[in-house]
Amino acid sequence: MADTALSPAERDAATDAIVAWFEAELGQEIGRFDAGFLLDFFLKEIGPMFYNRALYDAQAILSKRLDSISEAILDLEKPGGIGPG
Repeated sequence: MADTALSPAERDAATDAIVAWFEAELGQEIGRFDAGFLLDFFLKEIGPMFYNRALYDAQAILSKRLDSISEAILDLEKPGGIGPG
């Protein structure tokens, strides 16, 4: 499984979002250091669920596209000749 590590820019943006959320929703201040620990917790404990869901969603989309391609190929078949057509 791929690591759920964030780039430095992504980590900064996520940390800023946590700090802002705590202030706006809970009326509490949380420092960037503590917000970083909270982010690490979410990445480790909850991140894999979102990662796996994204994989399942991508697989479903790919499966639909492959079905569509298979149908398009079948539509190109010409009657007669030797073979399944």
